[in-house]
Amino acid sequence: MIRALAIDDFHPLLREVLEAAGLVYINMEGIDQAGAKTLPEHEVLLVRSKIQIDNAWLAAHPFVKMIARGGAGLDNIDEAACALRGVQVVHAGGANSDAVGEQAVGMLLALTHRIASADREVRNGLWRREANRGIELSGRTVGILGYGHTGRAFARRIAAFGTRNLAYDKYLDHYGDGSAIEATPEQLFAEAEILSLHVPLTEETRFMVNADYLSRFQRLRYLLNLSRGEIVRTCDVVAALESGKLEGFAADVLEVEPPHRAAAENQTCFEQLFASPKTVLTPHVGGWTAESYERISAVLAQRILAELQPYAKLPEPLLDYLKIWENLRPC
Repeated sequence: MIRALAIDDFHPLLREVLEAAGLVYINMEGIDQAGAKTLPEHEVLLVRSKIQIDNAWLAAHPFVKMIARGGAGLDNIDEAACALRGVQVVHAGGANSDAVGEQAVGMLLALTHRIASADREVRNGLWRREANRGIELSGRTVGILGYGHTGRAFARRIAAFGTRNLAYDKYLDHYGDGSAIEATPEQLFAEAEILSLHVPLTEETRFMVNADYLSRFQRLRYLLNLSRGEIVRTCDVVAALESGKLEGFAADVLEVEPPHRAAAENQTCFEQLFASPKTVLTPHVGGWTAESYERISAVLAQRILAELQPYAKLPEPLLDYLKIWENLRPC
């Protein structure tokens, strides 16, 4: 009997599907990193981003055969250590890309039309029309760094505003489509007025967006980060906003989450970021919609059972439902 242990919150659909397929579902969603050091025996771990899965954790749980991540990013999972120990890793990449794409467009509009800052002013008794004059997106050149599921979702939506979209993805070939032109990093540096980040957090991308990186852009005015907070060095973005290098910064993710945990040397930068009228910030909710909550569990269930096919004996309605997601592959 295969046991699936959930240590994070998932839509009830995931439990329904796995139990229908013959797995035992164990719910321990309230557990933290300390509690996760010694978990009861199970073969499949269901996790979001609450705990770090490293070599030490894997050594303490040798019975684990699969780790299933309810989301796209795998930065909290040591994939190399999993591979060495023969532990499969699956995730729900693509399941929340529509939500992230919509969020990115909304945050960009809040910047370019000064919606967020104007809202704050009106609530505080100010009625400043000229100071809140916005710009239109039509004709603007948008750089999209990372052209997987979320980058494509953003491109499809922003293209409807009449933008010219340039996409760069180091790990893809021939990926230009009707929503974006395949570009080089040099083209982004030379032409992008808006840059939207959609890359995973790796050792290569950690703090990639720093003062030196921003200085290479010739026309950049607005920066969006809906990937991972540690890709952007907060203090350098604050400096770019204060100098006028950037006119606006929107982020659904921050270098430290929640930010009150930031080290003392970074607290001033965060305070300046929060006080700036040039920023729009949300608490890592871009992919956290009512629809994506269910879709993530559906995609994750499909990918788990794709690896455990001999054990899957689903009733027809559930099988038909999961087939919807068979072509939504990680990107």
